[in-house]
Amino acid sequence: MSERDSTHFGFKTVPSGDKASLVRGVFDSVANKYDLMNDLMSFGVHRLWKRFAIELAGVRTGQVILDLASGTGDLADRFAGLVGPQGLVVMSDINASMLSVGRDRMADRGHVGNIAYAQIDAEQLPLADDSLDLITIAFGLRNVTHKERALQSMFRALKPGGRALVLEFSKPTSKPLQKIYDAYSFGVLPRMGRLVANDPDSYRYLAESIRMHPDQETLKGMMEDAGFERCDVHNLTGGIVAVHRGFKL
Repeated sequence: MSERDSTHFGFKTVPSGDKASLVRGVFDSVANKYDLMNDLMSFGVHRLWKRFAIELAGVRTGQVILDLASGTGDLADRFAGLVGPQGLVVMSDINASMLSVGRDRMADRGHVGNIAYAQIDAEQLPLADDSLDLITIAFGLRNVTHKERALQSMFRALKPGGRALVLEFSKPTSKPLQKIYDAYSFGVLPRMGRLVANDPDSYRYLAESIRMHPDQETLKGMMEDAGFERCDVHNLTGGIVAVHRGFKL
């Protein structure tokens, strides 16, 4: 298998064409326990990470926002309130199970009128050029097969003056923290996945996929290569998570 035709699924090397279906299997498995596991795995801190990203987004009334890999809609929920009835939030995911759970959650919260739903692939956004004010992707880019294609597609769809935010697990900035994080990721997470979701393999994949994701500076460079300018990086919780922001000027 040539390097061009292969990619990583966790620590495994798989054909590039197989990754999307493998990732789909992971999220089909965890969809119903997704919110509970997020709270348990992060001790609730994921809510603070998302809150920071939302504040960094600078959303205004009337804007049009695409939330990629929206999952159960933590970001989309807040954005819908910020853009108001004149704006629009498109809540999207490549995985139908996750999108269904998210759609039900938005309905339970009373969101109507300014929120739409779409099952789309981040690598090939079916949206017009220069049509969006903001694109976000939270804890989803590491699962994309060709990350550079997704970033290029995001750049194309943004209006001049628009921006992209990537909230993702990253690389701890200190070696002691890295050791603790590794022990937690590969020791505790799979056991937690077995006990709570009866699915240790999906949470082992989670830990592996984080390790295979580009570090802060590499991802910043990828965003710049896609055309983004004024790119900045905000480390959270010692670099366990980072928010990358880039502008289309």
